Amino acid sequence: MKKMNLLKMGILFGVMTTSAFAAKYNLKMGMTAGTSQNEYKAAEVFAKELKERSKGEIELKLYPNAQLAKDDLASIQQLEDGVLDFTFSETGRMSTFFPEAEVYTLPYMIKDYDHIVRALNNTDFGKNLKKKMSDKKGITVLAQAYNGTRQTTSNRIINKMADMKGLKFRVPGAAANQAFAKYVGASPTTMAFSEVYLALQTNAIDAQENPLSTIKAQKFYEVQKYLTMTNHILNDQLYLVSNMTMEELPENLQKVVKEAAEVAAKYHTKLFMDEEASAKEFFKKNGVTITEPKLDEFKTAMQPFYNEYTKKNGKIGEDAIKAIDSVR
Repeated sequence: MKKMNLLKMGILFGVMTTSAFAAKYNLKMGMTAGTSQNEYKAAEVFAKELKERSKGEIELKLYPNAQLAKDDLASIQQLEDGVLDFTFSETGRMSTFFPEAEVYTLPYMIKDYDHIVRALNNTDFGKNLKKKMSDKKGITVLAQAYNGTRQTTSNRIINKMADMKGLKFRVPGAAANQAFAKYVGASPTTMAFSEVYLALQTNAIDAQENPLSTIKAQKFYEVQKYLTMTNHILNDQLYLVSNMTMEELPENLQKVVKEAAEVAAKYHTKLFMDEEASAKEFFKKNGVTITEPKLDEFKTAMQPFYNEYTKKNGKIGEDAIKAIDSVR
């Protein structure tokens, strides 16, 4: 009888213990990045920080590899609808909803990571954009991280802009990337990312552009032996949260969410910067020739695209360029 009572007490204690330590808030973060990518590694830090700082009240489950949505825009819609709590997206992607945000993607508009941080957080234009995101899309920017700077690989050496003339240049569908290829004299070519390696290998295309981390991860250095540091577009990554999620959390846990995102974003940035710092040496060891042309003529060549941007967006576009230049 005593054994039975002890058994019952043990089961009861186990139930009570499980209940006591069960998370009060079970949240979800969706992303397109896979588990081997820096974004996912940073998201793991975010989840860990949330759990520790909330003393177990918040549990974050990660959904990589586009499990919940095909891309970041679909994830943003899920945040707006309140069916997803967190996701990643670039500042420039906000141009889908607010056309003036395209300014952050204009080739050579952004000098470096510190510059885009100032451009988003220390200018009236950037602050207003974040307010629009919150008021009109129901999402809040928790933190901002560095996600690499786009460079060019090719099947011939590039020492100056004239060397890019006529290159069959694979770029994604984004207007800024296509404009870069067009205005440096190359021939912009779009294709699925999954097809790029074979197209480079067979010379179906002559060049492509991506951050160094992607070039390394996709092993493009195996099929292209020239890397040009064109530094044309800087990618950031925003840690986004649904306003509905934040409103459900008490004030102390809202603070935890913000602090955890900032810690994760710093780690995120370090991952990319450390990888870029060592990438050049890695490529050289793998037989890649690296060139660093003077970029003044590249920047000057982008002026027609800048003009297109201001024509589309009028005064708000002109003010955006002035604001970003003011914190360069």
